[in-house]
Amino acid sequence: MSATAVDIAADVRAGRRSALDVVEVALAAIAARDGELNAFNTVTADQARAAAAGIDARVVAGEDVGPLAGVPVALKDNLCTRGVPTTCSSKILAGWKPPYDATVVGRLLAAGAIMVGKTNLDEFAMGSSTENSAFGPTRNPHDPTKVPGGSSGGSAAAVAAGFVPLSLGSDTGGSIRQPAALCGVVGLKPTYGRVSRYGLVAFASSLDQIGPFAATVADAAACYDAIAGWDAFDSTSIPEPLEPTSAALGRGVQGLRVGVVSEMTSDAMGIAPDVLARVREAADALAAAGATVTEVSIPACVYGLSAYYLIAPAEASSNLARFDGVRFGLRVDAPTTAEMQRATRTAGFGPEVKRRIMLGTYALSAGYYDAYYGKAQRVRRLILEDFERAYGEVDVLLSPTSPTTAFPLGAKTTDPLTMYLNDVCTIPSNLAGHPALSVPFGTGSDGLPVGVQLMGPALSEALLFQVGAVLEASRS
Repeated sequence: MSATAVDIAADVRAGRRSALDVVEVALAAIAARDGELNAFNTVTADQARAAAAGIDARVVAGEDVGPLAGVPVALKDNLCTRGVPTTCSSKILAGWKPPYDATVVGRLLAAGAIMVGKTNLDEFAMGSSTENSAFGPTRNPHDPTKVPGGSSGGSAAAVAAGFVPLSLGSDTGGSIRQPAALCGVVGLKPTYGRVSRYGLVAFASSLDQIGPFAATVADAAACYDAIAGWDAFDSTSIPEPLEPTSAALGRGVQGLRVGVVSEMTSDAMGIAPDVLARVREAADALAAAGATVTEVSIPACVYGLSAYYLIAPAEASSNLARFDGVRFGLRVDAPTTAEMQRATRTAGFGPEVKRRIMLGTYALSAGYYDAYYGKAQRVRRLILEDFERAYGEVDVLLSPTSPTTAFPLGAKTTDPLTMYLNDVCTIPSNLAGHPALSVPFGTGSDGLPVGVQLMGPALSEALLFQVGAVLEASRS
């Protein structure tokens, strides 16, 4: 879909274009190519047409239909949607249809957006390639032999393929930003607590955050403005009033201080030379636009991967205990309750989910809690303190988003550690709870997209969009 979300909404509100026509274009694009890419688990065609017809009727009646009027959106399939299957790409949730919408879903619909389907993901959002799905892998629209990144690979691919101008993903350790980089789209992980998690099927509750994918920075800002803000249903929601971020897009970077993170551009992090070259070019572009660019150190971020893969699995092992064959989803009958639960979880969970449950259970077990989980939480605090120290020197940080461009399907599935290293640059922001934005910035030596990452202190989303718009303009 070549038109931007901002343009579509303006045309629908003005009556220059019908929402139904826009939806038909999106559904036709999905029908034409999703058999190859497998970005969607469910396509809600009839529901989308009915919603579009309702918006068109409201436009004729002179009603305000919202800032995202008629914009087709795709939702990661771990976001609850009333009456629509929500599978988390897992066998264990087969047949489950939530009785309510996630807060972000309700806010998008209230803004006039139209859901066209639910997108594929690594099972329960655990992965970096969208290959750990009960529905098969998603493929990268730029090269279908390559992965789209993960865990929100379906949402990233849906935007990159032009199926929809906007989609939502969730980001626990990079699951929005890394696929955004590999698919050549914009992806935002907001400040923890800025976007409600109510209705998101939890992976790691202290790390999860919902955010947008978009083809442009302006579209990502418009989507963020629609979904962000306090929610009484989320106890971690930040009550501070939300200022629209779209107004910041034209401010430029004159006088801003940008820090290139030295640890994330070092050989030790395994950053590919072509990716590193794009980061240097992004720094030069910001300097040419009036920013002061320096190098900044975040020493503890090199321990982020180790801390994350103790904290996240520990929280996952607790959160996934609810899938027991009793209340919803898959049930494998057996003579006793314990046997039924064991059989259900054995059949229902895939290998990566089982791996993380076992790792998390071990990290929380008696005799190991302080040595592993407790120590990881102390490292998390060190990372936060290092970020806060850096933000005393600069306004925004710059780094690679992913160490490499998209890699071949199957290349890393047999080596979990190699797969986990894809999130080495994104995980620190999750541990700190700070916002981070991936912006497409050229291509690698293989012609595939490269994304650069902008990081800022808590509640600095408007600033990140401001800087991201300058990077975007420098490549146009």
